[in-house]
Amino acid sequence: MKKKYIYIGAAVAALLVLVILLTGTREKEPPVTAEARQGTFEVLVYTSGTLEAENSEKIVIPEELGGRNVRIYEIKITDIVEEGTVVQEGDYVASLDHKAVEEVLVQAREEMEQALSDFEDAKMDSNLNLSNNRDQIINAREQVEQMKIILDESVYESPSVIRKAEMDLEKAHRTLEQELSAYTLRVQQAAARVNRRVVILNQHENRVKELEEAYRVLNIHAPKPGMVIYAKDRFGDKIKSGSTVSRWMPVIATLPDLSRMISVTWVNEIDISKVKAGQKVTLGTDAFPEKQLEGEVITVANIGQPMPRSDAKVFEVRIRVFGSDPDLRPAMTTSNVIQTGVYTEEVYIPTDAIFGNDSLRYVYMYGKSPFRQVVEAGDENENFTIIKKGLKAGDRVLMAPPENEKDLPLRGMEIYEEIRAREAAQRSGTGGASSPAEGEAAAEAGETPLPEVQGQPGTTPGTASSPGPSGNPRQSGSQDQNRR
Repeated sequence: MKKKYIYIGAAVAALLVLVILLTGTREKEPPVTAEARQGTFEVLVYTSGTLEAENSEKIVIPEELGGRNVRIYEIKITDIVEEGTVVQEGDYVASLDHKAVEEVLVQAREEMEQALSDFEDAKMDSNLNLSNNRDQIINAREQVEQMKIILDESVYESPSVIRKAEMDLEKAHRTLEQELSAYTLRVQQAAARVNRRVVILNQHENRVKELEEAYRVLNIHAPKPGMVIYAKDRFGDKIKSGSTVSRWMPVIATLPDLSRMISVTWVNEIDISKVKAGQKVTLGTDAFPEKQLEGEVITVANIGQPMPRSDAKVFEVRIRVFGSDPDLRPAMTTSNVIQTGVYTEEVYIPTDAIFGNDSLRYVYMYGKSPFRQVVEAGDENENFTIIKKGLKAGDRVLMAPPENEKDLPLRGMEIYEEIRAREAAQRSGTGGASSPAEGEAAAEAGETPLPEVQGQPGTTPGTASSPGPSGNPRQSGSQDQNRR
């Protein structure tokens, strides 16, 4: 029994020794570092775009469909030649919906016939009414003549009889005058009614005429020689057979001038401030990946718009492609690299090696005695950031916070003070401070105290209320915690 315990104890001891030996001999993995480099630094914006001809002839719906009396606001494309078809002037390109126009034309003709019938009825009613009025005038005149005869015959009658005859004659004259005035008014009314019917009839006749003209031009032909390229609707989808066009979006296709091409691309709102007209661009095409083209930015939109089927805001940028290449075709996808800035002899490091918050930026220096070094960050590209102050070429920095980051001292606070003083001077319009002493003077004059930096003895606790140094490192204090 004792031997059994002895064997078990020996086995446990041997296992412990083996574990100690294995763990003791395992080497600690070295930290990932990066070296500060000095040289040419390019700020690039990467986008994808679509090739278009800089100049092109648009094939649109006929002008006859836009007539005021036609009242056809949109119409379907029932047939269109395949995209890429080479056509000559006058060749067939597309056909619009004949049936839809024919239905409208039939209805318009019926309305015209009804208007013609109303016009004829108005004339007949006017003639009948005026004929009755003329009869009444004749009767009134005869009554006047009768009253004159009665008055003449009563010359030997008593004064009362004569007076009555005179009054009857005056009454007959008034009746005649009333009938004549009424007849004149009724003639004017009848003419107005007939004229209204004439106007309505003319409108219907003009509409029928315009619809007949529109019906004759529903087959669309090429205005000049070229290659047919489909247009796009408001959602960015290509026009095709079955698509709807309208007087507000009348373009069906284009005949591009392939000798001068542009790339239409969209830049997000974060990068658009970097893009300016005249900047150089390197272009590639998905169809010919071995080809590299050169170009330049020609226009940058001032107003952004939402990307179709997305919440992102983008700005249209047009890039002219230098030279002419017979292989290039409209609608090809391009990869564009816009050179928004070039710096010479600048010190730069990976953006992921910069830590801090909106008020303070620093790096972890690599060496026997590591520490945190405050830096002033400059412009950046996709992977690297320029360091204006705080580092020199050859310095090595850690790509991740070390385990004892809280205990590391913070150096270079004069850089931070200088940045804050410069920003304060810019806000007041008096120019920037040029030394740490001037920065301290600005701080004593009422500047916000330095932000609290964890693990840095001798700094003033507080929270910065103004923007910090320039540059946009992609780490913050919360990201430091995530790294740990």
